[in-house]
Amino acid sequence: MGTLYLVRHGQASFGSDDYDRLSDMGQRQSVQLGRYWAERGMVFDAVITGTLRRHQQTWAGIAEGAGLSHEPLAWAGLNEYDSEAVIRAIHPHPLQKPRSAAEAPELYRHHFRLLRDGLAQWMAGTVSPQGMPSYTEFVRGVTGALDHVRANHHGQNVLLVSSGGPISTAVGHVLGLSPEATIELNLRIRNSAVTEFQFNPKRHTLLSYNTLPHLDRAEFRDWMTYA
Repeated sequence: MGTLYLVRHGQASFGSDDYDRLSDMGQRQSVQLGRYWAERGMVFDAVITGTLRRHQQTWAGIAEGAGLSHEPLAWAGLNEYDSEAVIRAIHPHPLQKPRSAAEAPELYRHHFRLLRDGLAQWMAGTVSPQGMPSYTEFVRGVTGALDHVRANHHGQNVLLVSSGGPISTAVGHVLGLSPEATIELNLRIRNSAVTEFQFNPKRHTLLSYNTLPHLDRAEFRDWMTYA
């Protein structure tokens, strides 16, 4: 049996003009994950990442913390859906920006209510967000990466760095979950969280989901983030 470690990227720049880059916190989370693995003698036989900048920066942080020098395989099918396009598909008007700190929590909740609704409609084929693949094509990109791992890395440790959407889709595929359950997994996955699959040439099996072992100390209690 091999083990596939799926890592969600570190905290990105939610609310800024460019979400697709790690925040300072996201960089620290990534380096700490690498250090955690190095302290335990973890060895990876292969690394696969999405092609987004936050994926590449997360891998760079892990590599820095663990002293790794792998050349990762870039896999575009592991890229995240466009959350803004998903929301625009059901809510074409610009979302209100918070005018004060007091307004921010409710507007944040409103954003994710719309995202949940938009994802459900995209997955059902009711809407086609601009510039995005169909949900069937999105799933095919994720499962293609899983197929690649099973075909090429039997008995090995493989690291995969991606986003919440592809990782929850992989879990939903392996467990045969409904779209609604997959969305709930997606919206609860934490930054730099680790999900583990065991695999053989025929199938993947879920071992763990959304864990943060590298942040399980009092000094890191403020490092747990979601967006």
